[in-house]
Amino acid sequence: MDNVASLDRSPLDRLNRPLRDLRISVMDRCNFRCPYCMPRERFHEHYAFMKTAERLSFEEILRLTRLFVPMGVRKLRITGGEPLLRVNLPDLIADLNAIPGVEDIAITTNGVLLAKHAYELKAAGLGRVTVSLDSLDQDTFARMNGGFGRVSEVLDGIQHAQDAGLGPIKINAVIQRGTNEDGVLPLVEHFRGTGVTVRFIEYMDVGNRNDWREQLVVPSRDLQARIHERWPLRAVNADYAGEVARRYAFDDGQGEVGFISSVTQPFCGACSRGRLSSDGSFYTCLFAQTGTDLRSPLRAGVGDEELIRIIRNTWTQRTDRYSEQRVLLRAKTGTGPKVEMNYIGG
Repeated sequence: MDNVASLDRSPLDRLNRPLRDLRISVMDRCNFRCPYCMPRERFHEHYAFMKTAERLSFEEILRLTRLFVPMGVRKLRITGGEPLLRVNLPDLIADLNAIPGVEDIAITTNGVLLAKHAYELKAAGLGRVTVSLDSLDQDTFARMNGGFGRVSEVLDGIQHAQDAGLGPIKINAVIQRGTNEDGVLPLVEHFRGTGVTVRFIEYMDVGNRNDWREQLVVPSRDLQARIHERWPLRAVNADYAGEVARRYAFDDGQGEVGFISSVTQPFCGACSRGRLSSDGSFYTCLFAQTGTDLRSPLRAGVGDEELIRIIRNTWTQRTDRYSEQRVLLRAKTGTGPKVEMNYIGG
């Protein structure tokens, strides 16, 4: 590495937020077509996804990650698209796990391929798994993922992850009014007492292709009240500064649930997450309109010092707080453009 000792201090953005978490999208493709992320009518069979050469190679991901870590990154999350579609992903996990300073590696997946890969991922050093599962009802599940896969495959993947020792396992369920809100209690009941935590996510206006409407959002407070009526809950303190989910434990000791409320209770003020897209752009917000191209200078042969300078400058100029300004920004600019979730993960 070039002489970068003077740049190895953690940068703060303009709202004094550090860079602690890096979400790395390894694949823009997905084997689902969830309407809130990759609606089937827009991501159809003829849709032009990235070519292999357009995606960052594992070597490029590793080089960039080694530059992010001295700037304060401690947690890595592998995302997509569907990250388990990336061939030889455990090799990348193993190499990332060997980087000094990396304390935690997690993955977000739809779970259909998890049974096949769980033990290999654990052996490579993966710590935790988050599985997207919006309903236990097969018809609703199919409606919310474009008609691909079965609930039984996802549940089998979760069981394999538990057996492999990947944990704690979290379930992410995006709730849309009139679509799957009736499945909230069955999800909670199924996973209560299993060590798996269900987290309910308010339907968000990510990207430009999911036809988001505020009236389809089910506020987390309504879901929390509904669950509390069935199984009494008590609030739990956050595990760390910037934790996105508000946590509640069951009074009877059978685990907990979480709520991610970007629409009704924004948490931008403590956001320490950066995102590296499949094609090598560095985004400072899930709702960003533009990213900083790292692939071009990387492939042009620039040194580590210059790459670090680009990353630091991007972060220190950051002012993003979209969720806190959603109403104002949507009134001002309409729907975007914003980067699509399949490029930078959730």
